[in-house]
Amino acid sequence: MGEEVITRREGSALVVTINRESRRNALNEAVAEGIVAALDRAEADSEVRAVILTGAGDKAFCAGGDLKPNADGTPFTIEAADPRHYVAALLRRMDACRLPLVARVNGHALAGGFGLICACDLVVARDDALLGVTEVKVGLFPMMILPYLMRVLPYRRLMELCLTGETIKAGDLEAGAIVNYAVPAAELDAKTAWLVGRLVDKSPTGIRLGKQSLAKIREMSTDAALEYAQFMLANMARTEDAREGFAAFAEKRPPAWTGR
Repeated sequence: MGEEVITRREGSALVVTINRESRRNALNEAVAEGIVAALDRAEADSEVRAVILTGAGDKAFCAGGDLKPNADGTPFTIEAADPRHYVAALLRRMDACRLPLVARVNGHALAGGFGLICACDLVVARDDALLGVTEVKVGLFPMMILPYLMRVLPYRRLMELCLTGETIKAGDLEAGAIVNYAVPAAELDAKTAWLVGRLVDKSPTGIRLGKQSLAKIREMSTDAALEYAQFMLANMARTEDAREGFAAFAEKRPPAWTGR
């Protein structure tokens, strides 16, 4: 894993940091590949129960794509022979992650950076961090992250942000649909640790299968979702964690999760 993404263990969480402070933690191919590699590492380690995604420094979580014009003056190129884009690959991998993804928003999250926090499960942000999609200001539209914006934002608010390119602060009341907790900068680490602590003492199996199911149910019709849900619930009830959870409840003791 290159220096543009660094990781460290913090209890039962793996902290993944975009390490491009001089570029406002802008997203490029190396960053995307680094985050994907970190998620792979986290899922391969049974001791890791959650992933925290953040940026280096205190200015920006991620300022979006690292725009560098090509020879023809355009900032993006899709190869006809291989149309897969690293941003799409990253977002798909985040979608498939079986561990809770918590965004620790240490600064502004704009454009693709805003997309990253929308792709996370939970968000703790500095209350003065700016959030938004500014692509329209450079003649673009937030195409790659639209599916994730649509999951989080009401349609009218989504369109206003996309069409105006204006930003909102994480601490604003209207950011409540995007951010779980907005706190002063000095409280960011403590609030993130508090939230992660509420995740890592729960059943790893229940969370893993629940996230997997949610990803599938999101794309289904209601009838198909109900049929799938009852199948998954019956399977989950047969896991070791479920049996331990019911036993611990009956015996009035804390459960000892095995993750199986």
